[in-house]
Amino acid sequence: MSNGKIHPVILSGGAGTRLWPLSRALYPKQFIALAGETSLLQQTLARVAGPDRFAAPLVVCNDEHRFLVAEQLRVLGVAADEVLLEPVPRNTAPAACAAALRLAEHDPEALLLLLPSDHHIADREGFLHAVDQAAAAAADGWLATFGVAPDRPETGYGYIRSAEALAGLAGCHRVARFVEKPDRETAEGYLASGGYAWNSGMFLVSAGRLLEEMVRLAPAMVEACREALEAAVQDLDFLRLDAAAFARAPAVSIDTAVMEKTDRAAVVPVDIGWTDVGSWDALWQVARSDDQTDEHGNACEGDVVAVDSRRNVLRGDGRLLAVLGIEDLVVVVTADAVLVCPRGRAQDVGGLVDRLKAEGRSEPEVHARVHRPWGSYQGIDAGPGFQAKRLTVDPGASISLQRHRHRAEHWVVVQGTAEVTRDDEVFTLEANQSAYIPLGARHRLKNPGGEPLHIVEVQCGDTLDEDDIERFEDIYGRE
Repeated sequence: MSNGKIHPVILSGGAGTRLWPLSRALYPKQFIALAGETSLLQQTLARVAGPDRFAAPLVVCNDEHRFLVAEQLRVLGVAADEVLLEPVPRNTAPAACAAALRLAEHDPEALLLLLPSDHHIADREGFLHAVDQAAAAAADGWLATFGVAPDRPETGYGYIRSAEALAGLAGCHRVARFVEKPDRETAEGYLASGGYAWNSGMFLVSAGRLLEEMVRLAPAMVEACREALEAAVQDLDFLRLDAAAFARAPAVSIDTAVMEKTDRAAVVPVDIGWTDVGSWDALWQVARSDDQTDEHGNACEGDVVAVDSRRNVLRGDGRLLAVLGIEDLVVVVTADAVLVCPRGRAQDVGGLVDRLKAEGRSEPEVHARVHRPWGSYQGIDAGPGFQAKRLTVDPGASISLQRHRHRAEHWVVVQGTAEVTRDDEVFTLEANQSAYIPLGARHRLKNPGGEPLHIVEVQCGDTLDEDDIERFEDIYGRE
């Protein structure tokens, strides 16, 4: 794996609940184009592209998101060094530990650039300059992080206080201390006094030094991650960490497990247009700094008409969103949910999502549009004994060879070309053609073309849920 270059390790395990209803557990914010034309994950990958400086990225992600990661890598044309699958969420320290162990197998001195997958950085050149400075510190045995110059008394971020400059390491300082998210008055004091920076959650370390500190400070976690790697199983293009072993690792951040305790923490101060896009208010800040707000300071996305309204986040999803006489609000409309809240309370949306989860609602978990390895589907209508969906099958993709015991299906091609398998038949359907799949028939739908295939599927039967699928063959390993 190691070739003397910096190894980007992309941590893609977050759920992004404060950006609900756009971000949901099964399709969280890192996969969504929130601040630009590509997703936050794709922006992160593009930021560390360049064979002269960076090796191929290693991605650590939630098992349920593996095909989303694979598809976004494919669209971007990036070949990952490896994709490690976390069987259970355990925060950033175990993820970083597993990546360090994996890279250290080939080169204990390999430099790891640990990056969350859901950050926005406006100044890539400034970021790369800071990476070079941090790499020099990491090669000298320091655990380097990046401290963002604050421009407001933000209460949603942790802070880093810098100490003296490190001799011979341009742009690097020793960390005096890490500070948890402060209240408003304390944050104002940090901003006024200087010497404090936002904790970006990005790190550059050598694999060997990080593991030395983890063995000293969190030995049980290292042992659990080591066992999880030793018992890992290759699954298509993914390396699946052993579930039982990985579950024994404590769920803790790398800040808490290592950085707040080590005496080798260094910080590189940066001013690179960084935000973690952690809330709707943060997204408004990004739009404002990128000159993407309208003349009244509204950050609008979709079909939006705003009259006599100022400094709002307004986001629709294909239907008209019209607002009149509102200020400093968040109004987000999706196919199955609407969020309205003061922009100043955007940090509290996560608590609202917790309330929805406690009520057993599905909206925190899934969108009306459900993503699958082969594409996606979205409900159109439903009633007693039937439901209709719109299926989108990606080019070259196919659903599994399967059958249903409780329902029959009707497929109508809206756009594209479909290759249909129905028991012993294989035939092609074009736009405006249809096929009937009887109850119990083995069937498969494939898109042999180069453009997305759009199908309207009508299901009829006494059981219409996704459990009524018996798979026989599946290119995604889901038999």
